[in-house]
Amino acid sequence: MRRFVAVLTTLLLAGYLYLAWRLTSGAEARIALAVPFALVLIVPMIYWIGGRARVSPADDVVHGLGYVSLAWLNFLALVSLARDALLLVTTTSPAFGGLQAILNDGGTAGVVIASVAVVATGSAIVFRGPRVRHVDIPVTNLPTDLEGFRIVQISDLHVGPTMRGAYVRRVVDMTKALAPDLIALTGDIGDGPVHRLASHVAPLGALAVGGRAFLVLGNHEYYAGGAAWSACFESLGLRVLRNEHVTIERGAARLIVGGVLDPAVRIVDPEAEPRPDLAAAPEAGDACRVLLAHNPSIAPRAEAAGFDLQLSGHTHAGQFFPWTYVIHLVHGPHAAGLSRRGRMWVYTSAGTGTWGPPVRLGTEPELTVLRLVRAASASAASRR
Repeated sequence: MRRFVAVLTTLLLAGYLYLAWRLTSGAEARIALAVPFALVLIVPMIYWIGGRARVSPADDVVHGLGYVSLAWLNFLALVSLARDALLLVTTTSPAFGGLQAILNDGGTAGVVIASVAVVATGSAIVFRGPRVRHVDIPVTNLPTDLEGFRIVQISDLHVGPTMRGAYVRRVVDMTKALAPDLIALTGDIGDGPVHRLASHVAPLGALAVGGRAFLVLGNHEYYAGGAAWSACFESLGLRVLRNEHVTIERGAARLIVGGVLDPAVRIVDPEAEPRPDLAAAPEAGDACRVLLAHNPSIAPRAEAAGFDLQLSGHTHAGQFFPWTYVIHLVHGPHAAGLSRRGRMWVYTSAGTGTWGPPVRLGTEPELTVLRLVRAASASAASRR
């Protein structure tokens, strides 16, 4: 964490020096520009390294301001770089003199206005709610009785400073309307202390009817207290899977639903780790196997354990530009959407909510409907 904060501080300092040079001309303006940079640093310095608990609404306000500042500074820097690139191009020919004058005279105000407009647009994408995305998963030798089996995946709600109970209720209502056979919650549902967020995640209890909702913890639940979050979810009737499985029977077919611990479990138990081999229930013999694993990096072990499908989240598909591209460098082929690992399919949700900045650009929150189909009846997974 200290290494992360050191890198973040270096990037923020470089960004501040660049933006102060390009967009400000006096001490007052430079001081004003420093405020959002300071707000971004407050969260990791005081709450993550300093260990301050989020005990009051004021703490959520601080987080919210820091997150919004992070998004705004991201786009402020990008728009400013774009302006500088245009200025460089316009110096190559007198024909661009008029455009160069506009970029010089009104450029600073234009950069600020454009960056604010982008953040506002990205926030509107978030709060209009998740889009329902349909994906067909062609499974080799899928039993006839599992043909058309529907799984709704909810991932990365990040209920906390910006994602609140009203949004959760909307997700629950949408999920119920989809009439799934199984509901998979793939981690990072809560993002903060349980005692302050329990009422906001409470609507999820409506999904537990019929015993068809299963959940694995993500890294953010472990950051805030994995045991407390597990108890909260179980009190709502959700089944939390910890390197274990449940068996669902449909006609003559069996579906093994496994769930693993997140690698972040080592924060509380250095000896614990994700164990897809245990969650696969090898003793159960022939069955279709689906794994819930918050982090898509589990895929190699899941494929070796014999799973047919892994459902993950964690990446948010990068959430907004340019991280929508950077995320592929970190998580490779399993960064977002549907991919393969050997014989196993991996579906990585872009997230049903959003982490940190309540902003999306180039991605959108999704509620995913995954339908199991026989591989012989589909040459590839279809998206609608």
